[in-house]
Amino acid sequence: MHPVDRKYARTHEWIKVEGGRALVGITAYAQEHLGDVVFVELPAVGRKLAKGEVFGAVESVKSVSDLYAPAGGTVTRVNDRLNGEPGLINQDAMGDGWIMELELSDPADLDDLLDAAAYEKHIEEEGGH
Repeated sequence: MHPVDRKYARTHEWIKVEGGRALVGITAYAQEHLGDVVFVELPAVGRKLAKGEVFGAVESVKSVSDLYAPAGGTVTRVNDRLNGEPGLINQDAMGDGWIMELELSDPADLDDLLDAAAYEKHIEEEGGH
């Protein structure tokens, strides 16, 4: 079960809002399907992102997957630990394996994201668990 304290994109990113800022990462479901993560391309701090824009990539032993911004905003922080420990995403995708922090430009961007129950249904329909 995915945590209920965040929203989910259909492209398997999560966003956890705390005030006007939000942490972003990929879901546990996504990391399971990627396999062992060997490299994470992080966005530059200060970069302005539009909702749905590619902001980086996750490379695993199986494939490379683009990362999409679940909401628009300015990157205020990235998880530098991923440079030396990309496997953090496999170990704790929903926690220590977060990818970036955004200062949200429009909270309405969150309105069409999925809650945990809707995301679970989405991955079931996609052929997941």
